[in-house]
Amino acid sequence: METVRAADHDRYVSALYAPEDKRDALFSLYAFNAEISGIRDRIREALPGEVRLQWWRDVIAADDDVAGSGHPVADALKATISTYGLPKPAFENMLEARIFDLYDDPMPSRIDLEGYCGETAAALIQLAAMVLDPVEAPRFAELAGRAGCAQAMTGLLLLLPQHRKRGQCFVPADILAAAGSSPEEFFTGDGGLGAERA
Repeated sequence: METVRAADHDRYVSALYAPEDKRDALFSLYAFNAEISGIRDRIREALPGEVRLQWWRDVIAADDDVAGSGHPVADALKATISTYGLPKPAFENMLEARIFDLYDDPMPSRIDLEGYCGETAAALIQLAAMVLDPVEAPRFAELAGRAGCAQAMTGLLLLLPQHRKRGQCFVPADILAAAGSSPEEFFTGDGGLGAERA
């Protein structure tokens, strides 16, 4: 719970509005998200980040009857996955999408950005919905997808100065090109009028 409060205050507050018997499960999902989304901020090179993502893959893929990992977030997440029957491929896809965070490659296209948002923020919303109401959650999958994209893009815009400073561009290259700019211009300065239009 403290991990989420420190790293993701919005989700922390939203979880407090959930039924009390669902909060720990939501906190485990949100703490996992905070762990994997913050890897880039804790590393200097991509390889240790990839190792950390692989560790999470291994923990999630391990049989449910395997002894605890000793990592409180991982153990809580495993319990949530097991208790609520959450689909492990959703976590695998989320981890795969987070590889992009570790590198300075520009986001190639709007479609790639939508895919990234879908596998990260939208998947997290859908998993939370499955915890809250597994029967009704499938009805809201499309809504979760749209909400996740909106939430992720808003977050990326808020983090734009930080991403620019470290040489990372989530603004899709095709959108920058259509506006008369490029990822290179985006990094080196204000990006000109093209970056503003993008």
